[in-house]
Amino acid sequence: MSWVVLVVAPIIGLTVFWLVHILPERIALQNQHPQAKAIQVLCLLSLFFGGLLWPLAWLWAYSKPALHKLAYGTDKEPSGYDASQALSDNDETEELRQLRRRVSELESKLAGDSPAAE
Repeated sequence: MSWVVLVVAPIIGLTVFWLVHILPERIALQNQHPQAKAIQVLCLLSLFFGGLLWPLAWLWAYSKPALHKLAYGTDKEPSGYDASQALSDNDETEELRQLRRRVSELESKLAGDSPAAE
């Protein structure tokens, strides 16, 4: 019985303490909160400060990010980076070539419209 009290109980206690303190982080990730990483850091800091910051993390995880919605039009974080939307190096090179061609066309058109400006 003493082994249970001296070894197992503290391990179970620390595990439960840790699981309770990462709940706001899990809630923020589940709700796609845009500040989920900041909530994760606050949960980590709360572990070191004995749980004093945990209520703030809990409230923050359940709050609606109003300023984020005003700035970006949504209160959800995109689910992840989509590699299929990224431009490859060849696409970027082709796009750069097209932009340079368009700029030279516009410059020649501008130069043709106002030769007295030079």
